[in-house]
Amino acid sequence: MTTYNEYYHKKTGLTVGVKNVLFSEQSEYQKVEVLETDTWGNMMTIDGMVMLSEKDEFVYHEMLSHVGLFSHPKPERVLIVGGGDGGTAREVLRHDSVVQVDLVEIDEVVVRASKRFLPEVGDWQNPRLNVLFEDGIQFVNGVKLPYDVIIIDGSDPVGPAQGLFEHNFLRSCHNALAEDGVLVAQTESPWVKSYHSSIKNIFTALDAMFEVSKMYLAYIPLYPAGMWSFSFGSKGVDPLTGDTVRRVEKGVRQFGERLKYYNKDVHIGSFALPNFVQDIIS
Repeated sequence: MTTYNEYYHKKTGLTVGVKNVLFSEQSEYQKVEVLETDTWGNMMTIDGMVMLSEKDEFVYHEMLSHVGLFSHPKPERVLIVGGGDGGTAREVLRHDSVVQVDLVEIDEVVVRASKRFLPEVGDWQNPRLNVLFEDGIQFVNGVKLPYDVIIIDGSDPVGPAQGLFEHNFLRSCHNALAEDGVLVAQTESPWVKSYHSSIKNIFTALDAMFEVSKMYLAYIPLYPAGMWSFSFGSKGVDPLTGDTVRRVEKGVRQFGERLKYYNKDVHIGSFALPNFVQDIIS
C-alpha cells in the first residue's frame, strides 16, 4: 500500500492510504485521478488536490446545494458551473420544483471518471439534467434565459478554475440570475492562509453586487484543515428568514431521510461564523 499526500502549507497536509490507482488521465486542462483508499472509499483528485471521496462527499454536496435551493421561494432553473462529479446536481434534483439543471463542466474526463468509478455520486440519467462540456465563464457571459439559482462548484483557484474566483465572472453570474435569484459558491478553507485573499475577494464582490450576502461553513474531513466556507448572495431572499426556515422544514420532511448532513439546525447554525473567519471577510 502506498500513500497519497496533499500539502496545503509546506509539509503540513493530508495523508491517505491508497490501495490502487483506478484511473489516471491527463486531460487538456488537468490531471484527473481516482484512487481506491483504505478508509474513504474511492477518492477523486484533480492536479493532486482532493475533490471528493465516496465516504464524505455528502457534506459538501448537500451544503452547496440545499442552502441556496431552499432559500429561493421556487427554484425552477438551476445552473451548476463545474460539478463534473455529479454530486451537486444529484442534490439539486431532489427538489421537486426544479425543472431544469444545466451542468456546465469544462472537462469531460471528470464526468467520465466519476460515472465509472464513483457511480453512486451522480444522478446522470435524470431527464431534468442537461450536461454541457463548455467553459463555464464563457457560458455565463452568453446566458439569455435567466436562472433562479447559480451554484459555482469549481475546484481550487488554480488552473481552469481560477477565473471562477474573479470579479468579472461573479458580475456575469449576477446578470444571469432572475430578479429573485440566488448565487452560492464554494470558497475554500478559512484555516489556510493562502486562500484568504480569494475568500476576501469573492465575499467583497458579492457584498457589493447583491442585496443579501453571507458566508456559511461546513466540516469536510478530506478538505484542507477540515473547515470549508461557502458564500451566499441573493437579489433579495435571506437564508435565515422564517419563510426560508419553513421551506427547509417542509423539504426535510419530504426527503430528509436521504440526507446525511443537512437539516434545519445545520442550515441555521452554518451561518454562525467564528471571529477569525469574520475577520477574513470584514
